[in-house]
Amino acid sequence: MIDARRGKRLNVVGALLSSGGLFAVKLWETMTSMLFAGFLGLLVEHVGKPLTVILDNASVHTARALRPYLRLLRAKGLTLYFLPPYSPELNRIEKLWHKMKYEWLAFKARDTPTLEADVDVILQGFGADYRFTFC
Repeated sequence: MIDARRGKRLNVVGALLSSGGLFAVKLWETMTSMLFAGFLGLLVEHVGKPLTVILDNASVHTARALRPYLRLLRAKGLTLYFLPPYSPELNRIEKLWHKMKYEWLAFKARDTPTLEADVDVILQGFGADYRFTFC
């Protein structure tokens, strides 16, 4: 039996890159549209060239509060492409998160530092130790 302690939630927001890499940020707080805008800014800086991001229609992706930030990011070369509503099977990163949570992370109780360390191992090993292909 595993002791079910309730701790803080670790959110990982990420982008699968056309190069085959993964750009990800870990957050120990609830994802908001403003945090998402910050992530997009970091992603644009990381890629360093015009970029198209494919998104689902999650509320943090479509919030009205994002609009001024998206205009700024558009000027830096960012284009957003939204998947059709109710089509989770088209969202590749959701398949990656599922694999990470249910295959790569062993089922065990973790405290906050252990969870973050285990997630870091996967994020840092993505593409080498942890491979992901779409079937």
